[in-house]
Amino acid sequence: MKIITAFTAIAIVGCGAAVAAAAPAAPSATPVKHASLKVCNKQADAKKLTGPARAQFVKDCRGGKSKSS
Repeated sequence: MKIITAFTAIAIVGCGAAVAAAAPAAPSATPVKHASLKVCNKQADAKKLTGPARAQFVKDCRGGKSKSS
């Protein structure tokens, strides 16, 4: 009877560890990424932006800020 009790205890502990290991990971604190650099650069090319205006556009695009111009 002691053997059955011991195996039951081991099984319960083992199942608990398996359930804990299978739990989904908590959501990360990193912000949601917006448009990729490639996409923003293509949009800047389409608008024929250069210099500081292009840099600001790409920065705003990557940050998810929309600018209508």
